[in-house]
Amino acid sequence: MERDSKLKSLIVILFGIVGLIYLLNPTAGLFEIIPDNLPVIGNLDEAGAVMLIIAVFRYFGFDLFKKIKRKK
Repeated sequence: MERDSKLKSLIVILFGIVGLIYLLNPTAGLFEIIPDNLPVIGNLDEAGAVMLIIAVFRYFGFDLFKKIKRKK
């Protein structure tokens, strides 16, 4: 049971690393999923990478949306 949990955590970390690498080197990198010069949809792949990184943080218990929530 614990081995499955560690494997799942490792997979989540790997997805986070892929998202981070994609964001740090979006157009000069090894691959570009959607070319940035396409109107409107050109930056959707970068937005997806950001969402992936946010999901990784949330998986490990660090919810970024709660940290930046506006105080009333």
